[in-house]
Amino acid sequence: MPYAAITYNVRPGFDDEIAEIFADFQRVDTPILRGATGDEAGRLLGTAVFLKDGVLVRVIHYEGDFRAVAAHMAGQKGVHMIEEKLAPYLVDQRDTSTPEAFQAYFRNALMRCIVQLSVDTHPAGR
Repeated sequence: MPYAAITYNVRPGFDDEIAEIFADFQRVDTPILRGATGDEAGRLLGTAVFLKDGVLVRVIHYEGDFRAVAAHMAGQKGVHMIEEKLAPYLVDQRDTSTPEAFQAYFRNALMRCIVQLSVDTHPAGR
């Protein structure tokens, strides 16, 4: 089950304010991801957010098609509420007002994955 990481460059010195924003995060309405045809394309398994020295990273644990993750998140009310509240703390403003613009930002902010290891792929087994 893969992970993805999305970066945000935020203004240093506002860690508590940013943490407060995420403390009130409204979770997605469903963890089920749908593809362009409406068929199930995967599931969101979990999310974590990390912050240090002006870099905020959102880690997404999912299964299925990553494009469906971006499309799903673009339609979530809670995600747009976070984006709006986070805007004053961003170093670089971005357009997330439409599903297409949100998905473009999501793709551009995606960190390169170097390696993903799990117990499932460990040579010693589970």
